[in-house]
Amino acid sequence: MEKLARFGVSLDSELLQRFDGAIRDRGYTSRSEAIRDLIRSDLVEREWEESKEVVGVIMLVYDHHRRQLQEAVTDLQHRHLKEIISTQHVHLDHDNCLEVVIVRGGSGPVKKLAERLQALRGVKHCSLSMSTTGSGIS
Repeated sequence: MEKLARFGVSLDSELLQRFDGAIRDRGYTSRSEAIRDLIRSDLVEREWEESKEVVGVIMLVYDHHRRQLQEAVTDLQHRHLKEIISTQHVHLDHDNCLEVVIVRGGSGPVKKLAERLQALRGVKHCSLSMSTTGSGIS
């Protein structure tokens, strides 16, 4: 069993009320679990800032009819085989496709891949959802 440490936190009463409302809306049963998740989120952000090994998902929506766009997307993916774990292609409608790219590697190369995909002409939207490999975060 993990050793737990207790500590006190002083907050403005209005801020505490707002926090309690926010965690209640999200379904937390205790302030402790909500605070643990806030701390974990900050630690994950730091992993991305410190170029540690990370995981993430790049999602892009693009115009299926844009000339040579699919080839450009595939070419970029082939140049980043080290970071790409898996991809999935979904036809949203006659004109639009969704590409989901699951990535793992240093945060710098992963961010660079997302930026390069986003910059392709015909990409309507691109987002990078960043996470942690889980090692080092309890």
